[in-house]
Amino acid sequence: MNTKYKDYAQPAVAVDLAIFTVDNNILKAMLIQRAEEPFRRQWALPGGFLLRNESLDSAAQRILNQKTNVKDMYLEQLYTFGDPQRDPRARVITVAYFALIPWKHLSQPESKKVTDLTWASVHALPKLAFDHKEILNYAVKRLRAKASYSNIVYGLMPKQFRLSELQTMYEIIINEKLDKRNFRKQMLATELLEETGKKDINGAHRPARLYRFKKNKIVFLD
Repeated sequence: MNTKYKDYAQPAVAVDLAIFTVDNNILKAMLIQRAEEPFRRQWALPGGFLLRNESLDSAAQRILNQKTNVKDMYLEQLYTFGDPQRDPRARVITVAYFALIPWKHLSQPESKKVTDLTWASVHALPKLAFDHKEILNYAVKRLRAKASYSNIVYGLMPKQFRLSELQTMYEIIINEKLDKRNFRKQMLATELLEETGKKDINGAHRPARLYRFKKNKIVFLD
């Protein structure tokens, strides 16, 4: 059979982002309200089509900067979603990424003036456009899995923190309570952390040592 290049499908390529943060001990994802059809006024993940001469990573970074104005955050390619029916307009393949941003790094993350953007709990998502709920659920599973064998939570933590704050962050991500003594022992044994030499004197309890991650990049545990 003599098949020519023009006989093959030539789909559009998009990039969609699952952007996570933690606020009030709740893992949240950024959603935007679509202004156009299809799925007008429904919530969706932030995203856009790949531009000419633009790499996938560059597109993800461009969209992330547009939506958050935050630099130097954790960003990872997640998965490629290519169901032929995922977009009613045309054949569109999307490459999904996920990003982690500390809540305090977001400028006015929730404002009454901004009606087309919200941060929704991953446990109480509204109806989402396209296959974005599938993408978001997949991103949550990846985040939880990587938390068990890496230091990925650094992307959600402040530069300095108590061990109790770090434990709380792990519990939020994996949605499970952890034993305090075992957690402290296991985290210190990984040698991912170092003491800052400072103590947190806020609160009613006695001052607690402050720690930080030795490296602000992904490190896998043995």
